[in-house]
Amino acid sequence: MITLNINGTARQLEIKALETLLAVLRDHLNLTGTKDGCGEGVCGACTVLVDGRPVSSCLLLASYAEGKNITTIEGVATDGGLHALQKAFLDNGAFQCGYCTPGMILMAKALLEQNPNPSTGEIRDFMAGNICRCTSYVEIVRAVKQASRKMRRRAKGS
Repeated sequence: MITLNINGTARQLEIKALETLLAVLRDHLNLTGTKDGCGEGVCGACTVLVDGRPVSSCLLLASYAEGKNITTIEGVATDGGLHALQKAFLDNGAFQCGYCTPGMILMAKALLEQNPNPSTGEIRDFMAGNICRCTSYVEIVRAVKQASRKMRRRAKGS
């Protein structure tokens, strides 16, 4: 038995000793926004945030996440509305099939929490581990920059 704090809710689960966080999220909790891509930690499709840091959930044993705050794509929306990143991805057509999108958004969220005004190069470097086979990265970078501007304006207003 372990307790995982997922999207602000403590969940007690009985898991197998070597079960990955990805498997627990998808198979035990039906949080299927986290995608199973390569299974080797190189594509970014399974990215979640653990204590605010991006992690390949396909490589992390779920037991290692006990006591940490885990954020999945299902926990990104705020106050019943889309997060600025989710909206920016929609506005900029920063996805096609959508398979990589949850990992991209979570990686971008981690970036913007560390650096609220990243350059194009900083965005590309930070997100280099997230692979998209369908769309141009131009739209993804544009979406991150748009969300950055909106989030900074919102922070100034509060």
